[in-house]
Amino acid sequence: MSRPRILIVGAGFAGYRTARTLSRLTRGRAHITLLNPTDYFLYLPLLPQVAAGILEPRRVTVSLSDSLPDVRLVLGEAERIDLDDGTLRYTGPEGEEGSLSYDRLVLAAGSVNKLLPIPGVAEHAHGFRGLPEALYLRDHVTRQVELAASAEDPQACAARCTFVVVGAGYTGTEVAAHGQMFTDAQVRKHPLRQGMRPRWMLLDVAPRVLPEMDEKLSATADRVLRQRGVDVRMGTSVKEATHEGVVLTDGEFVETRTLVWCVGVRPDPLVESLGLPMEKGRLLVDPHLQVPGRPELFACGDVAAVPDLENPGSYTPMTAQHAWRHGKIAAENVAASLGLGGSRKPYRHRDLGFVVDLGGAKAAANPLGVTLSGVPAGAVTRGYHLAAMPGNRVRVAADWLLDAVLPRQAVQLGLVRSWSVPLDTSSPEVARVAGGPGRRADARSGPGAALAADTDDGGGPGRAGSPDEPAKGQPGSGTTQVRPGSGAARPRSEPETAKGRPLAGPPGSGHGQLRSEWETAKGRPLAGPPGSGHGELRSESETAKGRPAAATATAAGTAGEPATSRPGGEAAKNQPGGEPARNQPGGEPAKNQPGGEPAKNQPGGEPAKNQPGGEPAKNQPGGEPAKNQPAPAPPPHPPGPDHPAPGPVKRTDVPDDPDDFTKGDS
Repeated sequence: MSRPRILIVGAGFAGYRTARTLSRLTRGRAHITLLNPTDYFLYLPLLPQVAAGILEPRRVTVSLSDSLPDVRLVLGEAERIDLDDGTLRYTGPEGEEGSLSYDRLVLAAGSVNKLLPIPGVAEHAHGFRGLPEALYLRDHVTRQVELAASAEDPQACAARCTFVVVGAGYTGTEVAAHGQMFTDAQVRKHPLRQGMRPRWMLLDVAPRVLPEMDEKLSATADRVLRQRGVDVRMGTSVKEATHEGVVLTDGEFVETRTLVWCVGVRPDPLVESLGLPMEKGRLLVDPHLQVPGRPELFACGDVAAVPDLENPGSYTPMTAQHAWRHGKIAAENVAASLGLGGSRKPYRHRDLGFVVDLGGAKAAANPLGVTLSGVPAGAVTRGYHLAAMPGNRVRVAADWLLDAVLPRQAVQLGLVRSWSVPLDTSSPEVARVAGGPGRRADARSGPGAALAADTDDGGGPGRAGSPDEPAKGQPGSGTTQVRPGSGAARPRSEPETAKGRPLAGPPGSGHGQLRSEWETAKGRPLAGPPGSGHGELRSESETAKGRPAAATATAAGTAGEPATSRPGGEAAKNQPGGEPARNQPGGEPAKNQPGGEPAKNQPGGEPAKNQPGGEPAKNQPGGEPAKNQPAPAPPPHPPGPDHPAPGPVKRTDVPDDPDDFTKGDS
């Protein structure tokens, strides 16, 4: 008898707990497959400490392969589920497609950033749901403080040191609390002009901070934030986000380069495609976490609307505590439905209290209903996190100890750019890569991704113009190069994108040519056609001897290797824009190559006349061979219509009539 197949979608709190519990219950009697975009479980409650430089990123992640040895891990994102056929289609991290079959399916895809119809937010704000977003925020905040310290204009300094956080729930409150401490520590080492201090603002339309918690805890958190210097404004939110700042609902305009969006979450859009009964974007399930009418389908975590048996008529909130407990009950009920465990159990919960880390020794907590603040609350909060984490406890405790005795390291790693972490995405756990495979969020990405240029004078979230960012309106869809004359586009390779190289384009297109790393390091100008304003590339030997620049273009992606000249033959391959056509009459090079006509004054040729439309330099591709040079090798095929004889012939791409010069190639 074949073993049943159990497929779990998502490795968040609910999915990870489901996989771990099922592995223990089934003991090898079932095939368990876990589909997730990343190979780790992320402990979200400690993510603000990663953004504040307290914890290293790997401390809040747990390897799925190491901690779930009996579970098959498949990296990818679910695209389509065929409930009748019992199959799931997914896309892998490199764009490959695959299919998985199942006998039981557990949907635990989690949640994504919640968007509101506010102009400019999707383009200029960043969320806080994944590790890439935390790494970006840490780099961005560090960069803004460093730029502010060197700014001459006090107004620009104030704008860069103003950080706006929207949403006063758990995440927003902790981000603002840790962020103020992080920037204050930076300013102590690098003071700002005129004694200015970083300003953090916490906005929410709710009447108080942490509205879902007890009023005593809310008051504690509000007091700590205000004492620390956070500008807490309740009943206020963002009306519009612009390049220069945000317009508040009370009409005030706040100049800022940072907008952190923490207004809440929404279920992963995957469940919307199933056509099953929903409740505010969540899949309706019974108390056993099973979809009515679908005995093979279970759902838990943020994508499931689970009836709250303790409060009839309501559903359990979308919190990590409930998701973790959902996973255990879902695993037990899946095993029971396959005859591999005990009887089915309904989901019931008992409130054990909440904890909020406010940075340092400050926290707000009410374990088992006992309200705590200050150092006791801080101890309880960190003890709770250590107990709840499924791994890395010693490493986390070590980082906390080091942070208490050593200053934080505020450096920019530059690993995540702003366009890599758009606000509107169904995969906040995965950073977008230019030229990489598209995500299933691309079709549902709303207004588009943020395209911030963090280092320009008017920089900030949502600013276009960074040389390594994709074109606006195409976030993460793959920056392309245009091959001159072909009408086709070629995606840039990942090494080229990582080096921030400008795009190549046809002459006059406004795109710079691709430079190799060797040329970029030497600060050499780009090659361009005559009169384009771009300097020509020179080889290292020519530079040393003071020779004028040759009009040879470097091959794309090579270390500055000059194009090879072939007397009367074809032009060098691997030129930006693709390989030139071979066997052209007279051995002329491919048309529309960047760099224009070959430069004259080459060895063995006539001095360059530097006149537009003049003759090409001798001994250059398409020109006359230089004197006293060996004759070119005979062609491998006899001359004919398809293989004309080599040698100096009249160029067919230069019209006889000068007036025809503007017609170009069709």
